[in-house]
Amino acid sequence: MRQGPVDGELTRLVPTSEDDLHLLAGWFADPGFVEHWGGAPLSREEVAAKYLGRRRPEVESFVVLGHGEPVGYAQYWYAGAAEGGLDLVLIPGARGRGLGPDAARALVNHVCGTLEWQRVTVDPAATNVRAVRAWEKAGFRRVPGGGDALLLEYRPTRGC
Repeated sequence: MRQGPVDGELTRLVPTSEDDLHLLAGWFADPGFVEHWGGAPLSREEVAAKYLGRRRPEVESFVVLGHGEPVGYAQYWYAGAAEGGLDLVLIPGARGRGLGPDAARALVNHVCGTLEWQRVTVDPAATNVRAVRAWEKAGFRRVPGGGDALLLEYRPTRGC
């Protein structure tokens, strides 16, 4: 089932489509964008295969809009019937403006509220202090078991 947009207070997450290839291929080719997303630029073919919604329904992909402008990419993926993980990356110029925590909260509200997940995880690089702070502002807490990356989780107390 194709997802609709997910709204935050400052952001709107719009499901990706084939029409987003040029935008996403440019972002994922930028070393500043992928610094903490695998560290190496991706080819146009890799972006097309992974980030345009071709992995639905296991992975749902979104372009993050901040005040109506494309500012990043987000996805959620299933790890079980009532849990999964989130990933989020913003273009360098959009960082530090509260858009990351807002987009994260919007995704959490969606997966916990609409999809009824009971556990949501993220695994930012320990060196990505800005991302760790953003996830914590969105309500995530550190838990053991992340290996080289940190493992943070969100568990709703009464729905989201």
